[in-house]
Amino acid sequence: MILLSSIVFIIIIIVSVYMRSPQFGAVPKELRLERIKRSPYYRQGAFSNMSPTPNFTNGYSVWKVLFRALTGKFPNKVPSGAIDSVITDLKKLSPDQNVLVWFGHSSYLLQISGKKFLIDPVLSGHASPIANLVKAFDGSNVYRAEDFPEIDYLILTHDHFDHVDYKTLVELREKVNSVICSLGVGAHLERWKYKPESIIEKEWNEKEDLGDGLTLHCEPARHFSGRTFKRNNTLWSSFLLQTPDMNIFLGGDSGYDSHYKIIGQKYHQIDLAILELGQYDEAWAYIHHHPQEVLQAALDLKAKRIIPVHNSKFALANHAWDEPLSKITALNQGNAISILTPRIGEVVYLHDMSQQFDPWWEGIDSSYN
Repeated sequence: MILLSSIVFIIIIIVSVYMRSPQFGAVPKELRLERIKRSPYYRQGAFSNMSPTPNFTNGYSVWKVLFRALTGKFPNKVPSGAIDSVITDLKKLSPDQNVLVWFGHSSYLLQISGKKFLIDPVLSGHASPIANLVKAFDGSNVYRAEDFPEIDYLILTHDHFDHVDYKTLVELREKVNSVICSLGVGAHLERWKYKPESIIEKEWNEKEDLGDGLTLHCEPARHFSGRTFKRNNTLWSSFLLQTPDMNIFLGGDSGYDSHYKIIGQKYHQIDLAILELGQYDEAWAYIHHHPQEVLQAALDLKAKRIIPVHNSKFALANHAWDEPLSKITALNQGNAISILTPRIGEVVYLHDMSQQFDPWWEGIDSSYN
């Protein structure tokens, strides 16, 4: 018993020391914490969703999920062939073009009215505080911080490791003019030496006038947050970018809920919705969309076109790596929603309604892994 207690004590010390390393960020405190406490979405020491959102779907528990992950067999979680990516010179994008470039998972660059927005960049090759634990698929991690031009606005939807990547954000720091993030996330950035005056934190139903006819609205999502064992001490959000001639919805991570219909009614029409699709499971059905829910969310938003993201780079769930895109494509047969499925790095021209994309995932070897 003395030996066992000693081993447990040593493990606790090692974990405690490791979790003080910079990639875990910082806990909101002082003026930031006071602002958080005034938020109507912060109750009993944590942020909460609009609707009750259990950690797991009824019938599941953390132990059941862990046991299934350790003992189950899940074919094709990782492609055996390389992801078909495109190398675009981001520094040579014509400033008069309105374009989007996706980098896999939930990372993408938007250039609108000459302004550059970078959303949730993860370029380190993994989505975990432990390097190489959740590795990017072969061929999916082909962009580096040095490939990017100066960024006008870095937008961070929430602080999970697959959206807020310490290594990437440190390497991009000198290229970023301003950061707009969910309430509380700025604490991480300040620890990582971002200038406090460059950080703009928002909570749901707030907006930021960016000038030149651009406004960024912070809107609800149904998810959770946290980089340590403490959950929900920072907010998670979606965003709506209003431009002189477009409404673009930046979905962030979310499960399906009534907020989509509320947002659709608020803005009347959304020209492009970038919606999370991937890393879903019946065990956590409240916090990630299944394919049919993405289509319903698009209808609720009154979206003309959608880009499904949160796929094709990391295996964070048990479904086949190509299932999200193949399923939503099949479900949408004959429907009026236009689904854009660019390759990683492929330029999407936002005003070109005729641009077509191949089902590129069908050409990649998906043999058993």
